[in-house]
Amino acid sequence: MAQHGPRQQRAQATRAAVVAAAAHEFDERGYVGASMDAVALRAGVTKGALYFHFTSKADLAAAVIATQHEVSRRYGDQAAERGETPLEVMMWMSQALATQMVTEVVVSAGIRLSAEAATAEVPRQDPYTDWMHVSTEIMRAGIEAGEVDPAWDPEMLGRVLIPAYTGVQTVSDVLADRADLFERLRELWTVLLAAVVTERMRPEIPRLVSIIAPGTAQPGGGSTAP
Repeated sequence: MAQHGPRQQRAQATRAAVVAAAAHEFDERGYVGASMDAVALRAGVTKGALYFHFTSKADLAAAVIATQHEVSRRYGDQAAERGETPLEVMMWMSQALATQMVTEVVVSAGIRLSAEAATAEVPRQDPYTDWMHVSTEIMRAGIEAGEVDPAWDPEMLGRVLIPAYTGVQTVSDVLADRADLFERLRELWTVLLAAVVTERMRPEIPRLVSIIAPGTAQPGGGSTAP
């Protein structure tokens, strides 16, 4: 038993290094362009060690997606704690998503893998459905709190908000390597909030969108650098 602990720790460290390296490979090259050999080289492990933990590229991609969900949950929990009202929570959620996309390679890699047609055989959850459900519940709470106009269907808002965010981050990635992501999201929410909030909340729009800015604290344990 005395040797089991260190051996298990080394195995866990190797697995974490492989997942981190795979995240970089998938983020840079996509599922089709990434290779197991390149992942092993970047992680600094033998191919034997790589295949001990992951039997295929699909298995490795599934691990990256699963890790992305773990990291995103940590950010989401922190965002929910920061907001004192439903719309503040929504802004912190948007800020957290943007922060993940620019600082957590495993998140941008996981989202890219989830969206690629080539990964159809990879076991995965649907991040869009998850976030649409969360957005729907926040908008429903916003209606109950008098922040969101009750004329709006919260489920429809949930279905619209996440695709809108996804479009903004995708275009920011293509045109600016996400350097302008926070600014573009502030613009998006300025338009969206103007359309959905109640009259008493209109003066609060500038304060709410100002939440979406870089430089805030990040949850611990989210680093994915190999």
